[in-house]
Amino acid sequence: MKRSSIQVIALLSATVAGPMAVAQATATPTAPVPTHSAAQAQPWKKIPIPPLHAFKPQQPKRIVLSNGLVLFLQEDHELPFINGSILIRGGSRDEPASKIGLVNLYGQTWRTSGTATIGGDKLDDQLEDKAAHIETSGSVASTSVTWSSLKGDFDSVFSSTMDLLLHPAFKADKLSLAKRQMDTGIARRNDDASGIAIREAIKLVYGPTSPYARQAEYATVGAVTLDDLKAWHDRTVVPNNMIVSVSGDFDSRAMEARLRTAFEALPRGEAFQSEKFTFTDPKPGVNFVEKDDVNQSNVLIVGLGTERSNPDFYALSVMNEVFSGGFGSRVVQNVRTKLGLAYEVSGSFGASYDHPGIFYVIAATKSVSTVAAAKAMMEEVDRLKTIPPTPGELAKAKDQLLNSFIFRYDSPDKILGEQVTLDFYGYPPDFLEKYKTGIEKVTAADVSRVANKYVNQSKLGIVVVGNEGEITPKLDALGKVTTLDVTIPPPPGKQGD
Repeated sequence: MKRSSIQVIALLSATVAGPMAVAQATATPTAPVPTHSAAQAQPWKKIPIPPLHAFKPQQPKRIVLSNGLVLFLQEDHELPFINGSILIRGGSRDEPASKIGLVNLYGQTWRTSGTATIGGDKLDDQLEDKAAHIETSGSVASTSVTWSSLKGDFDSVFSSTMDLLLHPAFKADKLSLAKRQMDTGIARRNDDASGIAIREAIKLVYGPTSPYARQAEYATVGAVTLDDLKAWHDRTVVPNNMIVSVSGDFDSRAMEARLRTAFEALPRGEAFQSEKFTFTDPKPGVNFVEKDDVNQSNVLIVGLGTERSNPDFYALSVMNEVFSGGFGSRVVQNVRTKLGLAYEVSGSFGASYDHPGIFYVIAATKSVSTVAAAKAMMEEVDRLKTIPPTPGELAKAKDQLLNSFIFRYDSPDKILGEQVTLDFYGYPPDFLEKYKTGIEKVTAADVSRVANKYVNQSKLGIVVVGNEGEITPKLDALGKVTTLDVTIPPPPGKQGD
């Protein structure tokens, strides 16, 4: 039976209050209630917690072929499976502004079209019989082919993967299907208030025309042709532009020989180079989107974050944990728990691999609490600069980071994936091993230093999506208000319909 939020809160309150309150909440009025000392021992606090062991992940074998292609091999004999990935440089940030959506369409049409010798639908049937899969996709910085199969089916599934990589079909009907699916997404992108808020916040931070923020429209999707997909494929699928990784139940020497046979004869091509982009801080003020069918507001405070290569990355990570790392963080405890101004609130000082991430604080709140919630969030941002973390906050933040970090890389497959990513962006292979020491060295003074260096209210903008008629006091109490137009441009030829 689903409980109402009031019922859940009442039950949790009774549980937190202790056994006496639980008994009072559930027993009959005449039932005897046991009493307990407030100073009752809490044995779980006496459980010894040993220090974390040194982090020494099982490194995959890295091989560079004569044509520039990079191989990563990670043996894992726990299960009789073999998984593979081909990561290819070049993604949506590199597509023409007049054809935004090209890489998304490419990633979908590539797989569904199949190859010159077998259609995508028939390939689906063959793979289903083997409980295997081959997928293609596109992302911001790359495109990829992935496959997975039982050990005994590796040769046939890998052969199909290579056929798809080297002899794609790119069929008109499959491109049309992918376009219809993208058009449906465009038509519905204003349905969800939180989705609007996040989208507009990203545009505010990076700029509306930035390759990291721009969005596909009917016109840009419609402009993509089969020739565009083929040209993209020819431009990116060259060996010195790819990283091939394989993990699973195999012998590394035999696998290396198999992959050399498949890839080493491919001719080197022109290396893909992404454009270097510049970033400027958002302007302060309120950016408002009217959504009159809701009774709450989505509030975001946003600015530029950092890159993982930043020497201050570790101190910023600890600062972020103190600020917004779960239920015990400052922003949750003060904005949600103490002040009761948000249904949910969170934040992050984002760090990307080769461009600044996004610093954000986000909350969902009642319409009448919009201004109060935004002010409380800003106050927490200021407290980062003026109130250093207590010894308890610092220790808890480090423990949370280190313990969660270990579980993110607790399998050979996860470690392989991270090593591929580090290689893709030019990071040293021991970057993960340095993380534990880097976090452990952070002091309260370091947290205060980076908070004052990187967090500045004059470089933060506010995005609010909500029902203006229900927001009191008005948003201009937070600063200058700019109303954003999120109207979806109609498809070409339907303007004015």
